[in-house]
Amino acid sequence: MSLTEEALSFLTNNGIEPESRVVFIEEIPYVIDGEGVAHRVDPVAYTAKQSLNLNTLSSLVDYIKSELDRKDDRLILTVKDEQTVFLEGQLEVNGSRERLAEVNAIVPAFSFDYFYHSEEFNIKLQSIFTDSSDREILLKVVGNISEDSVKTVGDDGVSQAVTINQGVASKVDVKVPNPVTLAPYRTFNEVAQPESKFVFRMKEGPRCALFEADGGIWRNVAIKNIKNYFEKSLKAEISNGKITILA
Repeated sequence: MSLTEEALSFLTNNGIEPESRVVFIEEIPYVIDGEGVAHRVDPVAYTAKQSLNLNTLSSLVDYIKSELDRKDDRLILTVKDEQTVFLEGQLEVNGSRERLAEVNAIVPAFSFDYFYHSEEFNIKLQSIFTDSSDREILLKVVGNISEDSVKTVGDDGVSQAVTINQGVASKVDVKVPNPVTLAPYRTFNEVAQPESKFVFRMKEGPRCALFEADGGIWRNVAIKNIKNYFEKSLKAEISNGKITILA
């Protein structure tokens, strides 16, 4: 609804004679009634009571391109973190900002700094981590680890020696690599999963654990990947000023 329409609605709702005039003072509409009294008309903000809850970046792109809501308004797309994106409107006159949509990534659960049994750890490596050379090395070690206790002799705090099964009956001692570079699923599936370094450790059981060792830099990489996805998918909307991306 335009300011003029709001002013006319104000006339009707307040019983003011239709002979009254609508004037603008510093772009603010006033209704001058038949007695010459000015009535300020404040614009009404029509906002969504509940935002859309989405789980994929592509669904948000489809929603924006459909122009179902706020077709003529400028919108702000904010990448809050590696798993959360907001689509919001411009600041309203009452100081609020309408949130049209919120996107939350669905990612599998994996507990870092926790020692899994080797069999469970093997399964999680195959299902929660993308394919890489270091993942294959870990799978070979974990998949063939001996039920004997992990050797601690020669453990320098970084690399460990472990006994793995070699062939039908033979066993061989190997040195477990550290750190390893892996890419677990930690952000939206539409973008590349960022790689980061992990410290791999084992103890009796046998049990295995991964400890994050990059200081959280991967989160910045993930946010940049999400921004790049939107820049490619919403070229027209960004170029005409409808969408502003903050990341």
